[in-house]
Amino acid sequence: MTENAVRRKGHLFIISGPSGVGKSSLLKRLLANHDNLRFSVSTTTRQPRVGEQDGVDYNFVTQEEFTADIEQDLFLEWAVVHGNYYGTSKKQIQTMTESGLDVILDIDVQGSQNLMKKNIDGIYIFIAPPSIDELRKRLIGRGTDSEEVIATRLKNAEKEMEYMDKYPNIVFNDDLEEAYNKLEEIIYGGGIK
Repeated sequence: MTENAVRRKGHLFIISGPSGVGKSSLLKRLLANHDNLRFSVSTTTRQPRVGEQDGVDYNFVTQEEFTADIEQDLFLEWAVVHGNYYGTSKKQIQTMTESGLDVILDIDVQGSQNLMKKNIDGIYIFIAPPSIDELRKRLIGRGTDSEEVIATRLKNAEKEMEYMDKYPNIVFNDDLEEAYNKLEEIIYGGGIK
């Protein structure tokens, strides 16, 4: 048998949860610990935050570029979140999974629901805060957003939490170590190697 004949197709892991819940911390650790796991870099019209790099954290584009890509049907999913466009490149996901890599999508609830409606095969995971009060403390502690932005994110978080029961896998991030272990078990404990 040739190497290509035994190569498995990679798996798709769709991670959602409110802003500030700790998804980035959990996913960075997973990516550091698993060589076969890759992060899908989303495309967005949002302005980069301090330290974010184009092509690494996001593919930053103009709204005109984004809408042109929508018209060409280049996104697996896309949504408008907090007034900005976010989307997942079909080609990027296909290239990675066909080469045998497992891919993590960190997308909002709207995007995840769109994928579910399209019957996109993947493992859907919701990362939840222990409470809205704790989420508020985390968002304030980040020091990256104004009070107005934090209020909007909290309002959106309450709406996003209403979709939590649509996910077959839920991880409560009240303790980072426990949340990481549960997330890793969901991804690699179910026979996916």
